[in-house]
Amino acid sequence: MLPGMAAKRSAKPHIAIVGAGNLGAALAVALQNAGYSIDQIVSRPGRALQRAQRLAREVGATASVVRQVQLEAEVVWFCVPDSAIADAAESVADSVNWKGKIALHSSGALTSDELATLGRKGAAVASVHPLMTFVRGSRPLLNSVPFALEGDTRAIRAARAIVRALKGQSFAIRKEQKAAYHAWGMFSSPLLCALLVASERVAAVAGVGRKAARNRMLPILRQTLTNYARLGARESFSGPIARGDVETVKKHLEILRNVPAVREVYIALALAALRELPAKNRNALRGVLSRGTKNWSYKSGS
Repeated sequence: MLPGMAAKRSAKPHIAIVGAGNLGAALAVALQNAGYSIDQIVSRPGRALQRAQRLAREVGATASVVRQVQLEAEVVWFCVPDSAIADAAESVADSVNWKGKIALHSSGALTSDELATLGRKGAAVASVHPLMTFVRGSRPLLNSVPFALEGDTRAIRAARAIVRALKGQSFAIRKEQKAAYHAWGMFSSPLLCALLVASERVAAVAGVGRKAARNRMLPILRQTLTNYARLGARESFSGPIARGDVETVKKHLEILRNVPAVREVYIALALAALRELPAKNRNALRGVLSRGTKNWSYKSGS
């Protein structure tokens, strides 16, 4: 082996990020911190390009417009909305010779087929989705984050190496499992936020404002997650349903008539708890909750 060949083979590939939104920004910074060179941040013109320019300055890259870009990086990672992945791939399909390159996207719901245009031009393609939430004003660390991988063997091999460098955890998923996987993620964060909003509305009925409710809920939320992590859902379940306290549940349903939309959430989750979690007086509780479903109100804005 010639001197320097081993070092060349082990060198981290250069990466271009297409999209400078919340995910693209977090990923670009994490990759740079893991020792990767970010060559380009590619975006649409206009305000998106301004975000790309700011991110490019942060990670030592250049900012480029998608239809004018010349991609030289070995790995091109698409971090755009699901509906834009195929179009973005089409837009850069003629920007360079794709043979030998890796093209990745980070949709949780869509498969690597969204990058089929680049696959036909010689790229190895994969979907690489971090099971994490990315919102404005927060840039989460990616260490210990699970990444779902699906696609070509060569692209998966490259993606695993990148995830390992990020100190994340990769796992394989089949194409037909992507929709269910993404629904799982939906329950883990966005719908959890919906539940917390419902909790704030119930707090308002108890005379507690939204900000105060959020602060006062944090200790019980943190302890619930701690219990769940250590003990699992069944051993973490408490409250009137676990105790079989029918009268308390009746009181809850009665007061929640003032917020019928939230009452629907309560009933749906309580019925799910009766199916999945330990509870006493199941039949009596199921009867109370089932009668409650007959009185659901669907008034707009309730």
